[in-house]
Amino acid sequence: MSRSHADLYVEHGDPVGDSDLPLASVVIINCDGRAMLGACLASISAGDYPADRLRIVVVDNGSTDGSVQWLAREHPRVVVVPNDRNLGFTPACNQGAAAVPEAELLIFLNNDLEVEAGCLRELVAPIVRGECASTGAKLLSGDGSTVDHAGGGSNFHGIAVSQGYKEAPTAEHDHPRRVLFACGGAMAIRRDVFDAIGGFDADFFAYYDDLDIGWRTNLAGHAVHYAPRAVARHHHSGTSRRFPFEQVRLLQVRNALLCGVKNYDDENLNKLLPAMFGLAMRRMWVFARVTDDSEFRIELTDPKVQRWWRRTLRRLTGRDRYYRLNRVAAGDFFGINDVLGRWEHWMFRRADVQRTRKVADEELFEMFLKPLWCIEGELGYMQLQHGLLQRYGMEDYLARFERDGSDPWK
Repeated sequence: MSRSHADLYVEHGDPVGDSDLPLASVVIINCDGRAMLGACLASISAGDYPADRLRIVVVDNGSTDGSVQWLAREHPRVVVVPNDRNLGFTPACNQGAAAVPEAELLIFLNNDLEVEAGCLRELVAPIVRGECASTGAKLLSGDGSTVDHAGGGSNFHGIAVSQGYKEAPTAEHDHPRRVLFACGGAMAIRRDVFDAIGGFDADFFAYYDDLDIGWRTNLAGHAVHYAPRAVARHHHSGTSRRFPFEQVRLLQVRNALLCGVKNYDDENLNKLLPAMFGLAMRRMWVFARVTDDSEFRIELTDPKVQRWWRRTLRRLTGRDRYYRLNRVAAGDFFGINDVLGRWEHWMFRRADVQRTRKVADEELFEMFLKPLWCIEGELGYMQLQHGLLQRYGMEDYLARFERDGSDPWK
């Protein structure tokens, strides 16, 4: 039976005065986002965070739309870190964090966000009060009619859960609470904690990097809170839409797997790894949309027809050993291979995470929200998830941590 979120709630703290606000560095990653940067920067300037305690850093990932020149002309006080190509979101975030080393607190914002007047103050307030080490804002759609993000969780194989997604804003979204991760589009974190856990994982490039850093922050014994009084509007017109879906899929599949591979303890990884990879493979099959596999089955092929077909195919194309795969399924294939083909590397990264561990997995499962969320409705996929989790004794265990809520698409 699923539970409510009430046991995760924390109290709203007292307001934080100007004199208590730390020097904060706002890091914005940009790639051909000139059309959005103006509104984002204007909203920061219009806010109530004292300007003398705020530094703004824009890391530009090889823009060709004149973003760097426009920033130099229109916003000369902004610290610009130019890259000659797109290094990825996570390496750029780490570059931005290093650009103002004296800042005690780091705030990461997407370039297609507009923050409301008190957003930055409310975002850092729980950290200043000592309640947590990292926070995430309430994200609304561009017109404010629906929720984009009201706290982050995950299913057991690393697919991020965004609480409240596409729901109309209600009082339920106004409770501050402990969360597994803060959305990287509007999050704050203490610099000392950021440095201690190694910052964003540069290997991720993009996608699920916020889940990973939030998971690692919690594992290291530092709380992450959802701060609903910090409100920003997300216009969803950013960099991701410029890339083919198969490239996005590779990152999503790989990084979801890596979240579990790096962050679970040994016992849970041993029990969940078969299901993690099995479901990734089955989902690749679902995306492949193969309707006829008879040519691969000896028992269904007439040997004479097979020999004739191979000779004909070789004569027409010069090859008969290749099979065309849906590009999205191919993205999944390469994402899975990125994990398997560099296994030793990921084990070193896992060791780094486990060395800083101070919290048991069971405490974090409380914040997953939807650990058993089955992301595909295909019968074979659902049966596989059920069967593998039962086989390793994890289905009933994870069911204890299921919480109420609507479909949690991120």
